[in-house]
Amino acid sequence: MIDPVVALAVVGAAHAAFQTTVSVVVYPALAAVGREGFAAAHEAHSRRIVALVAPLYAALLAMGGWAALADPRPLVLAAVAAHGVTLLLTASVAAPTHGRLGSDGPTPALLRRLARSDLARTAAAWTGLVLSLLALG
Repeated sequence: MIDPVVALAVVGAAHAAFQTTVSVVVYPALAAVGREGFAAAHEAHSRRIVALVAPLYAALLAMGGWAALADPRPLVLAAVAAHGVTLLLTASVAAPTHGRLGSDGPTPALLRRLARSDLARTAAAWTGLVLSLLALG
């Protein structure tokens, strides 16, 4: 049977890679679309990204919960908390900002807010990965 902290590290690696790709590739490309094509590009992005986000976040929640219950050492709990920060930032900042981008269009303030929140989500995802790897010893 797989160790729960190993499972958390594997999902954490996928999560960190996903967040990095969004920060470095996806959001800059979306911001570069321009006002005329933005609504269609943003709607397509929002529809497509769900296919990646939903299973990844579900796996992160499941593995984080399993690891926290099975091995509640401070390092493991810190790793789970770091990944949790990305989920909280997604729910409290990124998702509402996407909603505003969909209704208001690509204002500089909204694009900055999205980029900043995503940078924070990426940092938290990498922190969670590093902490889970450290917990492996």
